[in-house]
Amino acid sequence: MSEPRPSDRHGAGAFAPPTIDGVGPSRVGLPAGNWATMLDFLDQRFPAQSRAVWAQRMSEGKVLDDTGQAITEQHPYRGHTRLFYYRDCITEAATTAADAPILYQDEHLLVVDKPHGMAVVPSGSYLQQTLLVRLKRALNNDALVPIHRIDRDTAGLVMFSLQPHTRDAYHALFRARQVHKTYEAVAPWRADLPLPLTRLSRIGPGSHFLQQCELPGEANATTRVELVRTMGMLALYRLHPVSGYRHQLRVHMTALGIPIVGDGIYPDLTPQGSSDPARPLQLLARAIRFTDPVNGSARHFTSRRTLALALAPTSGISECGPES
Repeated sequence: MSEPRPSDRHGAGAFAPPTIDGVGPSRVGLPAGNWATMLDFLDQRFPAQSRAVWAQRMSEGKVLDDTGQAITEQHPYRGHTRLFYYRDCITEAATTAADAPILYQDEHLLVVDKPHGMAVVPSGSYLQQTLLVRLKRALNNDALVPIHRIDRDTAGLVMFSLQPHTRDAYHALFRARQVHKTYEAVAPWRADLPLPLTRLSRIGPGSHFLQQCELPGEANATTRVELVRTMGMLALYRLHPVSGYRHQLRVHMTALGIPIVGDGIYPDLTPQGSSDPARPLQLLARAIRFTDPVNGSARHFTSRRTLALALAPTSGISECGPES
């Protein structure tokens, strides 16, 4: 069983563990049980991590109880509470920090132009080289939290909240679907597919834990698909997701018979379960537009990035109208 991702939420009045070099701890609830020590529980709960790794974390003071006390190897087990722990990713690959420029920053809001291949938050084998951790260190702000997320394979705009007291106002925009998002994607060109079109379907878990799929039932995901231009066998598309389900754009484009170029998850899962760094997923979070809930200003941000395959030679290209 894999370790949970670090959490930025804690109950009112609860112990709030500090970050270490921009990285917050993960946490795990402790059920009732007859483990002799906390180490025995962790060893059984997370078989992917060796007992020696947990012992090392404890010796470094990286395992804490819910009062902030450091847990040792001999610490007796106590259920109906929780532990916080800090982890490391020894084999994590480095990503160039300059590849994630800040496009906008004020007292409450931060907008960053993320590159392909960089995870937004720590998860799995990605920790130090994630966008959130890099920004926390660069800005010296442990209160930083993403307002929304895009896939590691997707490039483009990500917004962060800088202030806890205004954070929910921005989250509320997404809950109410008052944020207008525009993506661009390069995918196969189908002359028989009438465009523009709106794809409505029900999206839920697929046969593999990495995948989502369309399911029978009432639609919960909506995407507007427009053609920007054709480029021989490929085309550049503009996508407007009304909802924000996991992998929604990738699932809808695959269902239309035009899977996004470079996708390592759809339609067929690659061995590494992600796109090839040399041939990144051709999906870009291009623009985002909304009314700022704090001061009422009209906000419109645009990525400075361009999809590699959208830079096609001019011959064989057919333009299909201006951006809406």
